[in-house]
Amino acid sequence: MIAEFGYGIALVSFIVAVYSIVAAVYGAAAPRKSASLVESARRAMLLTFPLITLSAAALIYLLVNNHFEVSFVYEVTSISMPTYLKVTAWWGGQAGSLLFWSWLLAAFASAVTLRKWDRDIEFLPWVIMISSVTLVFFLGMVIFYENPFTRFWLVNGNVEPHMFAPANATVFTPQDGNGLNPLLRHPGMVIHPPMLYLGFVSYVIPYAFAMAALITGRTDDRWIRLTRRWSLWAWLFLSFGLVLGGRWAYDVLGWGGYWGWDPVEIAAFMPWLTGTAFLHSVMIQEKRGLLKHWNMILVILTYALVIFGTFLTRSGVLSSVHAFANSPIGPLFMTFVSATLIASIALVIYRWPDLRGETEMKSMLSREALFLLNNLLFMSVLVICFWGVIFPLISELFTGQKVTVGPPFYERATAPIFAALMFLMGVAPLSAWGHSTLKTLGRAMWKSALAALVVTVVLFATYTKNFIALIGFFLIALVLLVTFQEFWRGTRARQRSQKENFFTSLSRLMGRNRRRYGGYIIHISMMLMAIGILGIEIFQTSTQGSLAQGEALDISGYTIKYRELASWDDQGKGVNFTRASLDVYENGIYLGELNPRIDFYFDSQQNMTIPGNRSTLRDDLYILLVDWQPVSNMGATFKIFVNPLVNWLWIGSLLFLLGVIFAAWPDRDATEETSRRGVTRQASQASAAD
Repeated sequence: MIAEFGYGIALVSFIVAVYSIVAAVYGAAAPRKSASLVESARRAMLLTFPLITLSAAALIYLLVNNHFEVSFVYEVTSISMPTYLKVTAWWGGQAGSLLFWSWLLAAFASAVTLRKWDRDIEFLPWVIMISSVTLVFFLGMVIFYENPFTRFWLVNGNVEPHMFAPANATVFTPQDGNGLNPLLRHPGMVIHPPMLYLGFVSYVIPYAFAMAALITGRTDDRWIRLTRRWSLWAWLFLSFGLVLGGRWAYDVLGWGGYWGWDPVEIAAFMPWLTGTAFLHSVMIQEKRGLLKHWNMILVILTYALVIFGTFLTRSGVLSSVHAFANSPIGPLFMTFVSATLIASIALVIYRWPDLRGETEMKSMLSREALFLLNNLLFMSVLVICFWGVIFPLISELFTGQKVTVGPPFYERATAPIFAALMFLMGVAPLSAWGHSTLKTLGRAMWKSALAALVVTVVLFATYTKNFIALIGFFLIALVLLVTFQEFWRGTRARQRSQKENFFTSLSRLMGRNRRRYGGYIIHISMMLMAIGILGIEIFQTSTQGSLAQGEALDISGYTIKYRELASWDDQGKGVNFTRASLDVYENGIYLGELNPRIDFYFDSQQNMTIPGNRSTLRDDLYILLVDWQPVSNMGATFKIFVNPLVNWLWIGSLLFLLGVIFAAWPDRDATEETSRRGVTRQASQASAAD
């Protein structure tokens, strides 16, 4: 009965969401607009969240209580799995993840309809309509194609999955389930998918407001101001989801890296690129009234790429450790993303004359021009990524052979673009809105550039003579020094004008301009991450060898000595553990013991590789147990990586999280916004005059 209840509630949610579309459109577009119908649509939208919550609660109950007669429960859980993993199995399989997507979207759409709409009431019905159309699509996938409540039935001696009982059928209940893929049992995968889903779903809200602005003809920057924090939080969730995915790959995939340019990784990365460009571009519209067409196109692209990325993960068209199995929903996803993209672009074309800029771009070195160049570089990376993802599909369609596009293609094509983006991060903060010259920019940045050059020379003398690495370190140093210089100049200017001590001026300057200084913190964090990326990409070393007990391998100053290997079963967890013990020395000095292992899960009949890892700010010693001999001298094969500087990637990602939260945190008193901006503007002007 629980399965029928969960399915029935999901079906009711679908009907309610369809009603909200009809009521919103008719209430707004009828000859005599009906405020009561629009309000009815809003309440229907609000109702979808508790309804889908009930459906999700029913699915979680089935997962936690081992109802293996439900096919989804059988596929993703087993008796030996702990309760918390059974709950997270909700989004560990195809059908459950679609219900999770729908639940998040209902939550966000309901939340946005609870805001005060006095100034923007004309947006309300269209925001409801766009959000509900997306919700109806995903709920439709759950109800008609990927139903997580389908049960097993014994029909004429055969086991078949059906939602309702066929004639002369009885329920079939397996004694145990297949269990969740071991790769998904890592703590990072408990958080990583929800973070990505939060980022994906959050971008539906800015898209809905953008479409509402086009439909109503209200093409000023009001829709941008209304969705500013939605966009920022969506970007945070998506960014952190990508970082968590990188950490998961580093810990369990066993190839010594964090990013493999996997097609599904790229599918999540592409909306991040357009979302990042959008965050920069909207500032130009707010400050200068420019790029209105461009902002509409960016938010449409971000929404389309969110749906496209979901399609790539769930259609089975791409081979990936991240992707779900083959599914019939692929063509439906492509139809939906194509229809929404065509309709959105048609609206932009219809409103094209109304989206003209209020001013003109007069200087190629102004801040708005540099931000536009920044956007074009992000779009260049997007084109490379999109082409790399779809080229295997195109080659298979026309030649019958699927050509693999590997990391070397992406790395060679994107590296110069990322270098240019880093350079812009150092230059753009020093440029002025409206007009800048080479002379003013040179005067503002020469000290930072000279200091960055000194840092590079020191690194050349003491660390590396690799030319590409030195260019990277110079750009990192330049961005960091320019950013710190901006903190210093702004604080000193306020200190002089307000007669405050340095730290009081710094905290108040940052608190009263969260968006700007939050952005600077993000720039710093990304440069710390870049240090880690440069370190592992350029300086990583590796070796592999088979060792008998007592033998050792040497790599990059480390000596790894194989001591022993143990293997045992834990029947309570349904796992066989095989663990090696290795002693680690550096230049003859004993550093400690590492224990790489391989866990074999009986329910799913799959392995998970757990590296032995010694982490410092200088490098990571990363050891994998590859193979072993269970008899004789217990010899074993190990693969060893030394990953210099990689931990700066994780340190930078934590600072990145803090920077985005700081930038998105609401002001304590909105009524003081005007006066705060005035004080900040004075400090900025004084800073620029230094």
